[in-house]
Amino acid sequence: MDLIQALVVAIFAIVIAIFTLYFVSAYNRFKTLSNSAQATLGQVRVAMKKRLDMIEQLLGAVKSFAKFEKEVLEKITGLRSEIGKAGAEALRGIDTESRRIFGSIVAVMEAYPDLKTSGTVVSLMDSVKGLEEEIARHRYTYNNIVQEFNIRTETVPSNFVAMIMGLTKMEYLKFEEESERRPAIEF
Repeated sequence: MDLIQALVVAIFAIVIAIFTLYFVSAYNRFKTLSNSAQATLGQVRVAMKKRLDMIEQLLGAVKSFAKFEKEVLEKITGLRSEIGKAGAEALRGIDTESRRIFGSIVAVMEAYPDLKTSGTVVSLMDSVKGLEEEIARHRYTYNNIVQEFNIRTETVPSNFVAMIMGLTKMEYLKFEEESERRPAIEF
């Protein structure tokens, strides 16, 4: 009986050790994914802030050709201040509004052909296009991280670890749909 009891205790200890190792591994993976998502979201915020800075500079270049209301500059400043604390859903609204403002500037540029050939404006437009690509890359990376995180929260056995940790699905960055539509042009 002593040998059987020792064997049962050994098997039980091995099962507990395997479970503990899996739990620690799954926990570390969830933490890694969460931290990676937050870092990538931070990169999206930085790129969006750069975009707003470029739009503000474009606004300055366009001002000499057309009168813009003071509220456009105030909106850009307000959006810039919101970016630092914005989550995935709030970034969607900031993206939509900055695209609307950018559309207004593009409309002015189309109305003044001389403005389109200005070296400063061309350079700023190229910078904004580069930032759009950067935002798209970061958004893609973020959504891939979120997808893996969400799959792990829903699939066995990692969903048990997620449940114990109180983790819920993360939100995707969903504003790529707006990028396919031309921004509304308003003055």
